[in-house]
Amino acid sequence: MDPQSTYDRIAEHFSQTREYAWPEVETFLAGRSVDLALDLGCGNGRHMEALIPHSGTVLGLDVSRGLLREASARARERGYADQVRMLHGDASRLPIRTNAVDLAVYVATIHHLDTRALRIGSLDELARVLRPDGVALVSAWSTEHDRFDRETSFDTTIDWTLPGGETVPRFYHIYSPREFEADLEESALDPVEARVSSGNCYAVVRPPAENIGTDT
Repeated sequence: MDPQSTYDRIAEHFSQTREYAWPEVETFLAGRSVDLALDLGCGNGRHMEALIPHSGTVLGLDVSRGLLREASARARERGYADQVRMLHGDASRLPIRTNAVDLAVYVATIHHLDTRALRIGSLDELARVLRPDGVALVSAWSTEHDRFDRETSFDTTIDWTLPGGETVPRFYHIYSPREFEADLEESALDPVEARVSSGNCYAVVRPPAENIGTDT
């Protein structure tokens, strides 16, 4: 199944299991204050909620309309619907103008793209939409995770089990830390810091210097 169909199918149950922002995201956001933020691959909106205190407006983009409905419902229930905008779109072709976003989180999403070209393309798109002084946090599942016994990157399928026992397969590209850093270097982004935490690869990134220019 493609990511859109997969996450549309499991959206409601998936959302029920995703309540809190990751500590690494909260640490990254600490002390930041911007006009426009982006949660790329926003899922049920838990990291959009974390972005709210740090941004005037938060964009939440996801390929799954089901998850966008969950994120919208969360925003209404918790009183911040007027500060968010939901966008349906593909992480490798962002429907966002160039040099628009001050701050972004791209968490646990890039590993669902099934080719290296798409993954690097999505990083290039993130570089395009960031303002010249913008910054982002990117994460992906790593071979360092306890559930894996591999040192090199690989593709796999991990099932999601719905209530009642139905399983829905999800594609993952499991990054080695070395490959994660190599893809960042290959992309238009400038890595500032890369590390592994809680079995995930993380990187703080900025756009290239040549991103300075006229908004389009």
